[in-house]
Amino acid sequence: MWILYAVGSALFAALTAIPGKIEISNVDSNLGTAIRTLVVLVIAVGIVLCTKSFQQLPTINSKTWIFLIVSGVMTGLSWLCYFKALQIGETSKVVTIDKFSLIFVLILSAIMLKEHVTMKMFVAGIVITVGTILMVV
Repeated sequence: MWILYAVGSALFAALTAIPGKIEISNVDSNLGTAIRTLVVLVIAVGIVLCTKSFQQLPTINSKTWIFLIVSGVMTGLSWLCYFKALQIGETSKVVTIDKFSLIFVLILSAIMLKEHVTMKMFVAGIVITVGTILMVV
């Protein structure tokens, strides 16, 4: 099931770029990001209310809160950078570099989470890096 969610994530991320590029031509990218974030907030809160998962709030420990907050800050900074880059750069190049985050995740998950990097993953990482460079230059 996780694969379907991952494909959905990739599809919706791709569908974010085009309207994002169109709308930021007429508005400051930070304001556009704030408006999009409010829409995401409304949708997320709606889902939490419908699924009654808000009942788990009292069970969230302080360590989890810290990591959720840090993740939220990183998401916000990512979105601000992404939409500013979209505003001033070519969409296909911005999105290509944004998806290069896969390489950062590979490195950071190996260092911080002690996840094993196989030779196949290492070679794929090199191919992705070369492909990113070829797409951007």
